[in-house]
Amino acid sequence: MAALTDRVLRALERFNAAHPWDHNAHYHRWILRQLPRRLDRALDVGCGSGDLARLLATRATAVRAVDADPAIVARARELTAPGTRVTFAVEDALADTGDDGSHTAVTCLATLHHLPLAPALARFRDRLAPGGTLVVLGLARPDTAGDHLLGLLSIPLNAATGWLRNRGRPAPRPVAMTAVTRDAEETLAEIALVAGRILPGARIRRRLFWRYTLVWRKPDPGS
Repeated sequence: MAALTDRVLRALERFNAAHPWDHNAHYHRWILRQLPRRLDRALDVGCGSGDLARLLATRATAVRAVDADPAIVARARELTAPGTRVTFAVEDALADTGDDGSHTAVTCLATLHHLPLAPALARFRDRLAPGGTLVVLGLARPDTAGDHLLGLLSIPLNAATGWLRNRGRPAPRPVAMTAVTRDAEETLAEIALVAGRILPGARIRRRLFWRYTLVWRKPDPGS
């Protein structure tokens, strides 16, 4: 039985490698729906190849997109048309950049698990303007029965989505999937515990395709 399971998993890995698609991009439109239709300044942390940053630029006055990987930032610049309201920078997500309280939106996709959790959430909070919105699409270490069940459900959906998006033909990996990856260490319960302390009222949900979402609106004393 174990040998059969291993063969099935290897076959799925080969299939997915031949029909890749970006799980983070699957949530881009959902992320936009969590934000106001018009934004002033937006910050995208861990921007990768810049796909979300370019979408944010369609509704923001200015977007600052940062990533610690110089190679992926260079690629993001190459993929961005002149005149797009995005500035890309190689930057530590925890750096003191002197822009606290100035962003109406902060987004972070598949990057939080690369960072120390509590300091990163506190840094995102501090960079938001009052009334601003933080949206995180993250990875957590599977722990509960619910985590494993959703992961199992994602396997056939992942294969079917890859097949449909690539029209049944083998395809190269999207540029966004060339960024450095790592496994998540914290469970969703651990993330929720830390977020509850730093971002009171944050909404956290398990999602398909081995992701979770966190949405938080910074209180605005003047509203």
